[in-house]
Amino acid sequence: MNQAKNQFYAYEMSDVSHMPITTAQVGRDWMDASERRYAYRCLPLTIANQAGWVIGCPATFVVNWDGRNLREGLRIDFEPGPEHRDSRVLSHFGSGILTIAIPYLFRTPEGINLWTKGPCNQFKDGAQPLEGIIETDWLPATFTMNWKLTRPNHPVRFVRGEPICMVVPMARGLAERLEPQQLPVQANPELHQQVFDWARSRADFNAALNVPDSEEARRGWQKEYTLGVMATGVRATEHQTSLRLKEFVMPGSSTQMPPS
Repeated sequence: MNQAKNQFYAYEMSDVSHMPITTAQVGRDWMDASERRYAYRCLPLTIANQAGWVIGCPATFVVNWDGRNLREGLRIDFEPGPEHRDSRVLSHFGSGILTIAIPYLFRTPEGINLWTKGPCNQFKDGAQPLEGIIETDWLPATFTMNWKLTRPNHPVRFVRGEPICMVVPMARGLAERLEPQQLPVQANPELHQQVFDWARSRADFNAALNVPDSEEARRGWQKEYTLGVMATGVRATEHQTSLRLKEFVMPGSSTQMPPS
């Protein structure tokens, strides 16, 4: 099957019920709970939150690791009872690793890998998502999403529908094609001046924050980066404040694939 340069396929290989794949959303509970939602003022953070697609957890369960490296050292209790067991959630590798089978086979355009990881900036106490980079432009196989429990005898709860995997396309070989160089900033006079202007602007702004009724105190934070503007007022040629990824749709249709 010929594939266009911008086509990204998710082939259903097995039961996809309760495991929809959707665009990653910007919101995070801990960011909502931050003081005056300050966390959302960090544009790099919010862009990362949206930079891929997420797959939902197929079931609700509590997992506990007894510290042994055996597969039997991981206990999975499904809620509300064992009759709700989901065979896609299992202990396969041992060493306190929870495995969730991903029912999709992804096919990316030629030269594009898929970075598989946990949802950006989303945390689960006692469990760490394991990350991998897969050559999905040729591999005729699925992969599993794995979470490593980080300490024994600490129950960790997963809820059906919560994002448990994030997939991010990335160009293969890009990092290897770069020619890294390290040098003092003074070697680039224009950049050195820009850094100086930025530092002075930041220092002046922070000082003015402590002045009651000042414009800076009313603003609360500098927005130059969010606006794509340097301290001198020069605007960036390209700048993103949000991402608008497309949802997966059935071929020949503009309708989003409904969650299963």
